[in-house]
Amino acid sequence: MDAQTYAAITDLCARLAGRLEDDILRSVREDYFGGEPGLAEATLLLTSQHENIGLTREEHDLLRSTSDDPVPVIDEVPPVPYRFSADGPAGAPAPSRADAVLAADAARHGGRRLHRAWREPLDGAPDGAKWVYVLETSETANVLGAFAGLSARLWVALREKWPLEVVVEGRQLPPYQTAALASARQIWSV
Repeated sequence: MDAQTYAAITDLCARLAGRLEDDILRSVREDYFGGEPGLAEATLLLTSQHENIGLTREEHDLLRSTSDDPVPVIDEVPPVPYRFSADGPAGAPAPSRADAVLAADAARHGGRRLHRAWREPLDGAPDGAKWVYVLETSETANVLGAFAGLSARLWVALREKWPLEVVVEGRQLPPYQTAALASARQIWSV
């Protein structure tokens, strides 16, 4: 995958966080990272059509730069369908084991800071309430590789899947990651 395609894919996936189901977005990121762009694009296209998820003109152009398939276009990014907070409600799953696993491997993937927030769905959200992690990385980090590596590590070590967003520190973020970080608690840093 060339640098331009990689940049388009990581940007597009970040923009679609919170609009696509967590497992769908995970699959798309892992398929791109694993060298299966056709499978990733098919998943994006089928899901966007089936779930009636439009793309903005800019998102459409990002996808078109990697695929020739038609995609519906919307005028603007819809509001983030979640509310984030630093603390989970009583009875929320304890995040301490996942915190430890992700923090232990974050630096190996170019991580600079790891944050965690509780995500509560609003009307129309594609997924339920759960912990969400945001890893801020260095400029040179492989964002898709960090996502795939840390997600796999979390599954192998704990048999747990938590939404994970990997972003480059200092870059302007899409609305979902901005909202998550605004309420998140930092749990690790270099």
